[in-house]
Amino acid sequence: MSLIKSISGIRGTIGGRAGEGLSPLDIVKFTAAYAAFIRKECNACGEDSNIIVVGRDARLSGSMVSDIVTATLCGMGFDVINIGLASTPTTEIAVTGNSACGGIIITASHNPLQWNALKLLNSKGEFLNDLQGKEVLRIAEAEAFEFVSVEKLGHVYNDETWTMRHIRQVLDLKLVDRDAIAKADFTVAVDAVNSVGGVAIPALLRALGVKNIVELNCEPNGRFAHTPEPIPENLTQISELMRDGKADVGFVVDPDVDRLAIVMENGEMFVEEYTLVAVADYILAHTPGATVSNLSSSRALRDVSAAHGCDYSAAAVGEVNVVAKMKETGAVIGGEGNGGVIYPEAHYGRDALVGVALFLTLLAKSGKKVSELKAGYPPYAIAKNKIQLTPDIDVDAILEAVKLRFKGEKITDIDGVKIDFPDSWVHLRKSNTEPIIRIYSEAHTMADAEALAERIKEVIASI
Repeated sequence: MSLIKSISGIRGTIGGRAGEGLSPLDIVKFTAAYAAFIRKECNACGEDSNIIVVGRDARLSGSMVSDIVTATLCGMGFDVINIGLASTPTTEIAVTGNSACGGIIITASHNPLQWNALKLLNSKGEFLNDLQGKEVLRIAEAEAFEFVSVEKLGHVYNDETWTMRHIRQVLDLKLVDRDAIAKADFTVAVDAVNSVGGVAIPALLRALGVKNIVELNCEPNGRFAHTPEPIPENLTQISELMRDGKADVGFVVDPDVDRLAIVMENGEMFVEEYTLVAVADYILAHTPGATVSNLSSSRALRDVSAAHGCDYSAAAVGEVNVVAKMKETGAVIGGEGNGGVIYPEAHYGRDALVGVALFLTLLAKSGKKVSELKAGYPPYAIAKNKIQLTPDIDVDAILEAVKLRFKGEKITDIDGVKIDFPDSWVHLRKSNTEPIIRIYSEAHTMADAEALAERIKEVIASI
């Protein structure tokens, strides 16, 4: 059993003893702590909303967790708008759409089916920042919350219209061209790993005028057809279909639909890193401005930004950090290299629906195949490695020693240590949940990226 408490939310495996997994008792405790935090925040800001939005992915445990969450929020005196099966970005826009004071998304994202989680939102439909997340954890640890009397109990209101509202908002974006997409007459394959994307993505495609849709694993029954993280080794089914020439493009989403992977017409991966790169290229061609991604994302976004005469900035890893940097720089597009597209014109959150609509518009207007689009972007490959450490090793001391060893290179240390070389980079980060150092390295070929990672491993071993 596992229970991981972090600033971004509470996630754990279902079952087992309280405190060792995401048990019903743990769900109540952390939901009540969040409610107490939100009440305090609303009072401090003078907000009079008494509403919290709750949405969930299609996990087998989702209904059970949702029932406990909504009942607990009512017990804390909040009214709940339960939007049912909904993606993470749909839940985010439902918070602002209902003028709510917060929201809880019940999803463990790309984790296997035995996991679930509570992802916590503020009144802007954005994830809590570091200080806010830590305050929720403090309240939970101290059990510093109090349930209301019977006269003040909240109520639950069900509203399952938000997926279609979300789709309408995507269609209303100025740079989404439904007519161009419909005219292109694409055949599109979709793998939604048997979660809410199986409802949302085909519905979006139909609204965009796509008539030919090949649906894989689109029944939202929570029984994931493969390991749900949308990375190449998990996407053999859609790759084989694409190799048979049955579609022009393939889209794969994770269970909560905030990450978008693209499969080319030849069955090869477009590569998650390039989802953001392609969308940014299209956005910058029409609305030049700053761009942002995290330190572990591909240098290709920086290159594409420069080609459009635009500035690029890097943020610490994590959606909340990317959003903060985007607001600071006034970025017109940003996101993360895991297929997460953040388009402020829509909202400040990773949104695969927005990514699909913008990418299809780009593809339709270009008149190219997906592989031809990919060939036009700077070629990079990222290797992802890790080093297992014993718990007694001082990881921070190791990172400081690595900085000293490479002091002649460009060093960024806002999130671990990133070393930029002329034609490559390597990023070392301490895991928050296990005694490992994550090593991300990028170069123009995978062989060079792996060689750079091995070089860094040797340095760490010598230290």
